[in-house]
Amino acid sequence: MARDFVTLVSGVPRSGTSLMMQMLGAGGFPLLTDGLREPDEHNPRGYFEFEAAKRTLRDTSWLAQALGRAVKLVHALVASLPDAYPYRVILLRRPLGQVVASQRAMLARFGGVEGVLPDARLSEIFAAQLADLERWAEGQPRVTLLGVETERLVADPAAVASEVAAFLGGELDEAAMAGAYEPSLWHQRD
Repeated sequence: MARDFVTLVSGVPRSGTSLMMQMLGAGGFPLLTDGLREPDEHNPRGYFEFEAAKRTLRDTSWLAQALGRAVKLVHALVASLPDAYPYRVILLRRPLGQVVASQRAMLARFGGVEGVLPDARLSEIFAAQLADLERWAEGQPRVTLLGVETERLVADPAAVASEVAAFLGGELDEAAMAGAYEPSLWHQRD
């Protein structure tokens, strides 16, 4: 199936974007990743990142490679994309308390929790950024956004797999997508 759009898997860090990329890959959707960031205890199946996407503010030439594929892009960079392509954005929404707890656990592993904003302030910033992103997307004729609540994803991966497959035009293995979710890997629940 020809897909004449760029699929962006987005959200705040630690919101489930790697899981969504796993699901898409399992379902047969082509991914744009480079494997540079190695799996670790926080994401034992990998991060599914594409390093060039992290430099989007300076260089968007990587987008030509993303046409017809899914690429992970942090929420704060989505609105900086050029109008050159149609985009389908899968926006992961995880409860911000869980996001912050997961980030703290990850930062603690690397010894970097000093100087981090208080949890409540970080949650406020993320909430405002996500609201801005959704408002921006509503006003963009070349952007279609599907919000995915991660609590619903982990409770009913088959239903979410079906919705995501339909959003991307169908022809994906929804059972394989749902099967990519591994409950033992989902940490930092409220």
